[in-house]
Amino acid sequence: MTEFRRGRAYDPRTPDDGARILVDRLWPRGLTKEAADLDLWPKDATPSTELRKWFHANPDRVEEFAERYRAELADAADALDEIRTAGEVVTLLTASNDGEHVKVLLEVLDED
Repeated sequence: MTEFRRGRAYDPRTPDDGARILVDRLWPRGLTKEAADLDLWPKDATPSTELRKWFHANPDRVEEFAERYRAELADAADALDEIRTAGEVVTLLTASNDGEHVKVLLEVLDED
């Protein structure tokens, strides 16, 4: 079974990271591809642009965001499988401080 971890996209790789996967739709500002040192960037497993903008305008509606994001993830089976099979240890990386979408993604990944 895969062990999932959370991390910041700006943090350098550590020996414990396993596969480093960016789970943001947008590339982190000021970060080079070399510094990111990613193994995957499955955009289909990230919140859509529309949902991301909606949540930015409605940050207090966390539960509705989670429902909407789960609905999007229901159509992202290939991307979720790619994440699940990336390695024994997988670190999900985000540039945002809150990472609310990472919480939802982790729940979905743990369901199967």
